[in-house]
Amino acid sequence: MTEYVTDAEIYRRVILGAIPQARRYLWIGTSDLKDLYVAAGRAKMAPFLGTLSELAGRGVELRLAHAKEPGPNFRRDFDRYPDLVERLELMLCPRVHFKTVVVDGAFAYSGSANLTGAGMGAKGDGTRNFEAGFVTDDKTMVAQIIKQFDQLWLGAHCPACRRKRFCAEYQDILGNRGS
Repeated sequence: MTEYVTDAEIYRRVILGAIPQARRYLWIGTSDLKDLYVAAGRAKMAPFLGTLSELAGRGVELRLAHAKEPGPNFRRDFDRYPDLVERLELMLCPRVHFKTVVVDGAFAYSGSANLTGAGMGAKGDGTRNFEAGFVTDDKTMVAQIIKQFDQLWLGAHCPACRRKRFCAEYQDILGNRGS
């Protein structure tokens, strides 16, 4: 199955549908990272980080690659989930622009929506961004998305990258020598 999804359907299919079902791993790639709230019971909203915390508690491997520092509300919410400090692997790479979610190597989303309230979040139709992408369980397509994420995560692009001076990950590797 491969389906084109837009706007609130991304939130329903990815954030509410696929992500909470993760059993082994969840990989997320996003350019922008802000506070994102999700439905949490009757007319109640909670930070998406709570969902990640629940997954971490079940032993799900969590990786999040993003292009810039998260917004202040995200950082404030992050402090409410101390288990994520140990269980959520983060990678800051200024060249990340893909928006990807991979669940257990069996489901993937790829599209335009960032991990923000207006992108993948529960914002209303009058405030959410116009977003588009696809969800799939097609093994070949999921494998291609995994390959792109994995190459980024393993640093395959780092040696030839011309934006290293903006990359905290690379600076840590080099001991702040730069390149």
